[in-house]
Amino acid sequence: MRKFVVIAGNIGVGKSTLVNLLSEYLGWQGFLEPVIENPYLPDFYQDMPRWGFHSQMHFLAFRYRLHREVEDFKGSVVLDRSIYEDAEVFAKNLYLSGAMTKREFDTYYTTFVNYTETISPPDLIIYLRADVETLQCRINQRDRDYERAIPSDYLTQISNLYEGWVQSVDYCPVLTVPADNLNYVAHPQHLALVAQKILERLSGVEEVVFDASEIPAVQE
Repeated sequence: MRKFVVIAGNIGVGKSTLVNLLSEYLGWQGFLEPVIENPYLPDFYQDMPRWGFHSQMHFLAFRYRLHREVEDFKGSVVLDRSIYEDAEVFAKNLYLSGAMTKREFDTYYTTFVNYTETISPPDLIIYLRADVETLQCRINQRDRDYERAIPSDYLTQISNLYEGWVQSVDYCPVLTVPADNLNYVAHPQHLALVAQKILERLSGVEEVVFDASEIPAVQE
């Protein structure tokens, strides 16, 4: 039976890596978060309050098209981030930080609700949870200059919004994975454990718990 799984989590937590590895391990199709050209981004970085709404609306429309593409795919899918996070985490963060007005956020959120009423939710959300220190370390390791300027306060705010979002999700199950000590690339047993937990939850097991103590110890 076809399955649709979303990998969610903060910047640098390892979403794209897990999508690539899970798609190969499980034989599913991976849909990565592509680098898209948002025509509002240059203006947004110069003046966030002026262009925050326009930029986020562009991303929302793109996410919706991608979600429809995933729905049309016949086989099982694992998706890097979802339309839900755009609204509940990133757009909400712009509103809370003052980069979007209440009127703009209300308009944005109404559009988001209208979009989501026409699509099917995923079968499972995998939420990768990691401390800000871990996120910063991984961001530095992947050597993207524009990401190195991200302040820790921003990552903390995004993490807090993620925690609130996953607690409120009622349209599909959420499996939280403690990602601080996971390294799917160097240690295949970590990937196998995550895949096992995912398949258990998708099979209907209601009380799947991912305990950090279950992560196989490895010799560095």
